Amino acid sequence: MNHILLDSHKIIPSKIVCIGRNYVDHIAELSNEVPDHMVVFVKPNSAISTTLHSFHQEPLHYEAELSFVYQQGKFVAVGLGLDLTKRGLQGQLKASGLPWERAKSFDGSAVFSEFVAIDTLDPTLSLELSINDQLIQQGGISLMMYKPQQILQELQSFMTLEDGDIVMTGTPKGVGVINSGSQFVGRVISEKGCLLEQHWVAQP
Repeated sequence: MNHILLDSHKIIPSKIVCIGRNYVDHIAELSNEVPDHMVVFVKPNSAISTTLHSFHQEPLHYEAELSFVYQQGKFVAVGLGLDLTKRGLQGQLKASGLPWERAKSFDGSAVFSEFVAIDTLDPTLSLELSINDQLIQQGGISLMMYKPQQILQELQSFMTLEDGDIVMTGTPKGVGVINSGSQFVGRVISEKGCLLEQHWVAQP
């Protein structure tokens, strides 16, 4: 079973629950419709990785997301997640009205930083993703259509979350293709400053 690190302690999530289309500008950049209800899909434990790959049967796209660890009824830690997507395959599946899992839930499709403990859901939490020293994605709770507490309440209305599960809360605009060798730097920021910083080099 794959694990994440929370303040250097290993945690094994049973699943990753992902929220799609949670930032209006990202919906627009992909020419999608604003959904009437929260979009939810799941990645298995086998999707978890700390290695960023640029290819898995086809070129991969990155989507940086604020990600939270669930424990005992609440979110207890925050990290940065990269939701990797087979955009070409996803487009084909969507056009046929079929589920996204083949494009979203493959091995290595959820790349995470280390997580840091939080006492409360700070509304100023945001992310930054830079690629080759250029700021590419920026956004946070203030721009979300569904805030983390709303997400948690909605998920708990129909799904059991196990301690250690991760919830990825959607991506702001700026998604794109991963090029092998590119330098990725992700940060989680609050009004108090940078909570964490993670570096990745995209592998072939």
